[in-house]
Amino acid sequence: MKSPLLSLPGAVPAEGVDEGVAAHYGDLFREQRALADGTGFVDLSHRGVLTVTGEDRLSWLHLLLTQHVSELPVGEATEALVLSANGHIEHALYLVDDGVTVWIHVEPGTQEALLAYLESMKFFYRVEVADRTADIALVHLPAGSIAPVPMGVVVRETAYGRDLFLPRADLESYAEKAGPAAGLLAYEALRVEQHRPRLGFETDHRTIPHELGWIGTAVHLQKGCYRGQETVARVQNLGKPPRRLVFLHLDGSEVHLPPAGTQIHLADDGPDGRKIGFITTSVRHHELGPVALALVKRNVPVDARLVADTTAAAQEVVVEP
Repeated sequence: MKSPLLSLPGAVPAEGVDEGVAAHYGDLFREQRALADGTGFVDLSHRGVLTVTGEDRLSWLHLLLTQHVSELPVGEATEALVLSANGHIEHALYLVDDGVTVWIHVEPGTQEALLAYLESMKFFYRVEVADRTADIALVHLPAGSIAPVPMGVVVRETAYGRDLFLPRADLESYAEKAGPAAGLLAYEALRVEQHRPRLGFETDHRTIPHELGWIGTAVHLQKGCYRGQETVARVQNLGKPPRRLVFLHLDGSEVHLPPAGTQIHLADDGPDGRKIGFITTSVRHHELGPVALALVKRNVPVDARLVADTTAAAQEVVVEP
């Protein structure tokens, strides 16, 4: 779904999974600084939006998700995962309940599969699930923003800012009041700085929550059963995850960023060293320079010097070994 805000001056379309919104509006670092200062907004209208209504909505979702949501207070933001039977991450959900409806936003293009799964699990519960992507657009206001929120718009507020579930028909008129617009690259740069994983970027077909630090923020360890819980409990109580998320400071003298999927090896092993991880997201940050998130093997020493292809990288621990 193509955003009407791509008609704003300087807009350069994003590619890949983020196609449909602007990657930037002509000045990546200015846009980053604006968000860091609490000004502007980000068009996330390409993300999927689902709603769950009905008397049993919270107790029903509680049975399916990794998060404790059966008594989720009205207006309190949370996040949750849907796992496979083997504990691998299938969906990441960002939720808020307004007292009548649970509002959920998810990665672009994943809403249909998530909707199908939720529909298959309704059974006798008094719930209705709907895909609202066609009529609701997500807009992000950074932390500290004083931009107005239209009357009646549902807000999901976190430490990183506010997500607005805005009627899609109002997107252009709201942009005129909430500017300046910042592109997705600016938003992603701050996400990487904040060490926040993203489904499909920091995850692959075998990722488990422990590897990304999603235990606690998206996984509640004291709640009842859900699909994949056995894996979560076993790793938590008896072992360690095979990989861990790290934050990398990349050599700033390199012209090109190592893209997602770039293999990482130990610098001491030379250019033909064995693979010990890979880049998941790399960005240029307005203060930190080139940085990245990566997954590496759990037993990689935290002080080891790393190389992503030919780019030197120093790691910061995100998930403890």
